[in-house]
Amino acid sequence: MGFQIRSWSQDRLLRGILKNSSYLFGSNAVSIILSMLQGILAARLLGAAGFGTVAAVVIPFVSNVNRLLSFRMSELVVKYLGQYLVENNTRQAGAVVKGAALVELITSGAAYLVLLLLAPWAAITLVHDPQAGNLIIIYGLVLLATGAYETSSGVMQVTRQFRWIAQVSLLQNIVTVALILLAYLARGNMLHILLAYLAGKGLAGLTLNFMAFRQLNIELGRGWYRGPMKLPWREVSSFAISTNLHATINLVVRDSETLLIGALRSTTEAGYFKIALGVINLVMMPIEPFIATTYAEIARSISQRDWSITRRLLKRVSAISGVWTAVAGGGLMLAGYWLIPFVYGIEYRPAYPALVVLLLGYGFANIFNWNRSLLLALEMPAYPLKASGLSGLVKTILTVLLVPTWGYVMEAVILSGYFISSIAFMVRRGLIEIKIRERATVSA
Repeated sequence: MGFQIRSWSQDRLLRGILKNSSYLFGSNAVSIILSMLQGILAARLLGAAGFGTVAAVVIPFVSNVNRLLSFRMSELVVKYLGQYLVENNTRQAGAVVKGAALVELITSGAAYLVLLLLAPWAAITLVHDPQAGNLIIIYGLVLLATGAYETSSGVMQVTRQFRWIAQVSLLQNIVTVALILLAYLARGNMLHILLAYLAGKGLAGLTLNFMAFRQLNIELGRGWYRGPMKLPWREVSSFAISTNLHATINLVVRDSETLLIGALRSTTEAGYFKIALGVINLVMMPIEPFIATTYAEIARSISQRDWSITRRLLKRVSAISGVWTAVAGGGLMLAGYWLIPFVYGIEYRPAYPALVVLLLGYGFANIFNWNRSLLLALEMPAYPLKASGLSGLVKTILTVLLVPTWGYVMEAVILSGYFISSIAFMVRRGLIEIKIRERATVSA
């Protein structure tokens, strides 16, 4: 045991990940508290139905329209910018960032136009209130304010500026909670709450864009953006399309839960589900920073064909995640029945059964948080698409058949099953591929 502890403490790669994660964790810890405070104030001010409309329908709908049309540019930038920086190819490194930012800005503008067309339909179908269309259009301005956020985030990850990512996230939450508190004290309405979220996200997007541009001046030299955009576009496009399709599947089968519940049941039940997801953030909070920091290191170790380091990294990250998930998840299962009504109000106690069920699926995702990052680093972006697509198809069918009768708790059961099945497929495939490539490296 003592030898193992010393081995872990001397693992420079793990120490680097923990150090970079600590920047995000410190910010995330405060941000989660501030985010929960935002939710608590909004939930108590608006009631279950109003809170469900704002937090469980309007905001997710705007976000999902954007994700439907956009690409996961942070992953593309991490993959190719990181690769070109290792090769000291600053010209192509700059081309990757320019191309990613340009595509993201175009798709963000297109997403807002689509949102304008869909807002009346969404108001009637999802909120069951035609007046909600105005709320959707107003909050949709966030798409324009955060146009190149994904690209900027990828730049900051590759250059290991996680401290600045953390500070931007913290700034966003401070601004948002301050404005929501003002709305709460003034007995405001849904519009005031949405404007608070819009201001926080818009400021964060503009700030991160500025920081990423400054960092690129340091890494690539001033005037990097004037170079030509010569890239292996077929390869880059294939990667971008695969990750976008995966994001689209996630949008339908994982990130539209509250929208589906609102459409199939009511905004009140969508509000219960949203509260359960908010409480689960306490379990996810320390693990989420691992995903970004671990991905960068996994990609680097695989580029160097150092398979033993890759395997060791995966095992140790899972061990750390597993311990935290067991402790925090178990605590929420025991205390959640009293914690939810104490914090949010007695009318939100029905969120507890959904919380218990969701902890199983999110706990599994926590432990194997590197599942998709590993496959992307192995240049297998299509496999997550297949695994998520197959599990997602089954999940969607079950949602349509069962949720109208059994409600939001059944949706929690279905979602947890989706997490466990799809992630198990991806973990197994990634580990098998490492063994195959390691044998090929040794034989070569």
